[in-house]
Amino acid sequence: MEKDAISPRATRWAVLFDWDGVLVDSSRQHEESWHRLAREEGLPLFPGFFLQTFGMKNEWIMPQILHWTKDPEEITRLALRKEVLFREIVAETGITLCPGAWEWGQWLASHAVPTAIASSTQRANIDLVLEKLALRALFPTIVAAEDVSRGKPDPEVFLVAADRLGVPPHRCVVFEDAPAGVEAGKRAGMKVVALMTTRAPKMLREADRLIADLGASTPSEIERWLFP
Repeated sequence: MEKDAISPRATRWAVLFDWDGVLVDSSRQHEESWHRLAREEGLPLFPGFFLQTFGMKNEWIMPQILHWTKDPEEITRLALRKEVLFREIVAETGITLCPGAWEWGQWLASHAVPTAIASSTQRANIDLVLEKLALRALFPTIVAAEDVSRGKPDPEVFLVAADRLGVPPHRCVVFEDAPAGVEAGKRAGMKVVALMTTRAPKMLREADRLIADLGASTPSEIERWLFP
């Protein structure tokens, strides 16, 4: 696998961001896309499903948690349709960054810190928002749902991202908002900072550090914590 070129001074640490709920405030749009899909297909959703599943791959949610179907072709069809609906909602209502996301992106880029988005969402969703919010230059490396075969809490997405950046896992810090993502980061052998943007602190207690959102800390603070 070809690695992204980085300068020698940039290898001290790397930052791996989850996407939804960490960089972009997309929970409302995702939840509405699930409801639209369920109405279209006449399929059930149980109370609290979204909080339980946000951050997981559709291909896991549908057969294992919602129990809609175990047919691979049907799962693929429903998963793709769900994300089309998400993008339609974003086009209708817009979308915003989470607090601190822009400032973090600028600082990391200006200090040549290797940075990647490592997410269970589809690449088309990420591309749409990066273009709409003019963020492409700040986050050039993306590992999305299509790039891995196993979703979080499996660590694959973070290990692939670290490999593409050419930084060993123990030098990476993961920013996550979901318990499955926290577990994935820890299983990858990385430090994990959990953001309380979509979950209560008790759901994120396995993380190495808890903060309200990216705006509640700075890259310099995190670097000092990683390398005292």
